[in-house]
Amino acid sequence: MAAKIKKGDKVVVLAGRDKGRAGEVLKVIPTEDRALVRGVNLVKRHTRQTANQEGGIISKEATIHLSNLAIADPKDGKATRVAFKILDDGRKVRVAKRSGDQIDG
Repeated sequence: MAAKIKKGDKVVVLAGRDKGRAGEVLKVIPTEDRALVRGVNLVKRHTRQTANQEGGIISKEATIHLSNLAIADPKDGKATRVAFKILDDGRKVRVAKRSGDQIDG
């Protein structure tokens, strides 16, 4: 199955404490159905100092389940579902159901 959410996509959080927040997908983990989104689901981690990293309490993103994410519509930035469309030249592209706009470049 083709991926509905990919690295670099702009997404909106649908559920959880960050509901309504938007961000860019940094990493997708398909085997676990999870994604890392910039600025969303921040957790604090106590880290030990290393040669290249300072110690202390560091805030970083934790993964969020794909079911709690929706692609942001390219037209208005609101959450939308994704459809697939095959173009005349044979390419399969993702299309926003909300506006009909093409998501892929």
